Amino acid sequence: MKLCRYGMPGAEKPALMDRDGRLRDLSAVLADIGPRELSPEGLAAIAALAPETLPLVSGSPRFGVPYSGMSKFICIGLNYSDHAAEAGMAVPSEPIIFLKALSALAGPDDAIIQPRHSTRLDWEVELGVVIGRTARYVEEEDALSHVAGYCVVNDVSERAFQLQSSQWDKGKGCDSFGPVGPFLVTADEVPDPQDLDMRLDVNGRRMQSGNTRTMIFGVKEIVAYCSRYMTLLPGDIIATGTPPGVGMGIKPEPVWLHPGDVVELEIAGLGRQRQTVVAEG
Repeated sequence: MKLCRYGMPGAEKPALMDRDGRLRDLSAVLADIGPRELSPEGLAAIAALAPETLPLVSGSPRFGVPYSGMSKFICIGLNYSDHAAEAGMAVPSEPIIFLKALSALAGPDDAIIQPRHSTRLDWEVELGVVIGRTARYVEEEDALSHVAGYCVVNDVSERAFQLQSSQWDKGKGCDSFGPVGPFLVTADEVPDPQDLDMRLDVNGRRMQSGNTRTMIFGVKEIVAYCSRYMTLLPGDIIATGTPPGVGMGIKPEPVWLHPGDVVELEIAGLGRQRQTVVAEG
């Protein structure tokens, strides 16, 4: 299934995409798509619905974050060796974990807001892994059974803020720095999360092109690893790192985002995002 939420910020309604690519409203049967709906039982109940009986959504509505109730926005840094090389950093021997503020969450086509004093605004297309079952000290061989589905994430970064200290959070957690969606694609429709093509364009120029097969640490390793250090709850999301081609790594001079720039990104089977950069205020 492709689950989503549509409508104005703060007033989104739950929906799903039917097999013909038409948006169907779920609000008559669900108040929202949240942690309960992302559980195996919740997803089974939604899957049992007949999409043709659900109302069609007309027009081209805004998509929000495809579900609500997230308790943690976890990110994995430097998880592609060629991205680590372009950043001038060592390939990590174990996953690097940092967190984005939940206030960074944004819809997939919402504007990227360049914060005050920002000078090095950057992009990162990433596979998002959404937890559906509580995970604590899970083993790798069981890790994928705790995943509800997958989605597209843009890990927007302000490198000047990020690299001012050893802690990355303040350069990663600004408002609008976490576009998620448009869909949460359930795990049954993604048989191999380690074989997904991904790309990102800026102003129509291809900047990133990669595949999740080149991750240093795969999805099952990441879920198992994170579950050693924090309880993963239904709705928690893990952004799993980015392939090469970020603005910081472009030679001979880095390329940064500015107001008016348009960022478009996609992961095969998971949907597309499109953001325009605007200045704070």
